[in-house]
This record gives sequence, C-alpha cells and structure tokens, in this order.
Amino acid sequence: QVQLVESGGGLVQPGGSLRLSCAASGFTLDYHAIGWFRQAPGKEREGVSCISSISSGDGSTYYADSVKGRFTISRDNAKNMVYLQMNSLKPEDTAVYYCAAGGLLTVQFMCVHPRSSHSWGQGTQVTVSS
Repeated sequence: QVQLVESGGGLVQPGGSLRLSCAASGFTLDYHAIGWFRQAPGKEREGVSCISSISSGDGSTYYADSVKGRFTISRDNAKNMVYLQMNSLKPEDTAVYYCAAGGLLTVQFMCVHPRSSHSWGQGTQVTVSS
C-alpha cells in the first residue's frame, strides 16, 4: 500500500522554526519528485517547494517566491524521507502542509500544478501565531 505520512507540524511564534517530515511506505521515494504543498482556509492548495527524483540525476529544487531564503527541502534516501526546514516563520505561513509524490515531473511543473501529483499524505497543521 502506497502511503505518505507528514509529521512535525505545530504551533510556533513568528520568527520561529519547524521541520516537517514526509515518510513513505509501500514505495521508494528515490524514483519520485517530491513536493510540499500547503492549503490555508478558504484558499487553494499551493506548491511550497519541490525536489527532483534521485533517478533524474539533476538534484533540482523549486521554491515558491514567498518562502525563498526561509525554507529548505531535502531528502534522506537511506530513511526514505523528505524534509522541509522552515525558518523565520510568518503568520501567513499558517496552513495545512501536505507532501506528495510526482513521479518524473519536473520540480517547477509539479509545484505550479499541484493536481499533477499522484499520491498525497493527510497533512500536518502549521500555525504561526503569537
């Protein structure tokens, strides 16, 4: 059974940090582009950051303009995990964060077109508030 599970969300003050984790079971993340997406109440789901598959060989990443310089996406191939390090968090980062697998999609396409991803986790809530 293919499954993605997010963890690491929570309540943090503005300026704080969180690290989200995406764990996969039933398939190997190496062969998939992986993305982090978020959805705030009343808003559409948007791509936050995406990382290319190991098999693509290019190691490319994509970041939404709103998170550049603050968020970092990374993979741990041995653990079959993908992470999103979020620093300098702002109230507008508040949302449910999801990870998704996108096969051989390019990172920009995957992040700009969330519906192109084929497997999704259940999400983890991130709340940035004082």
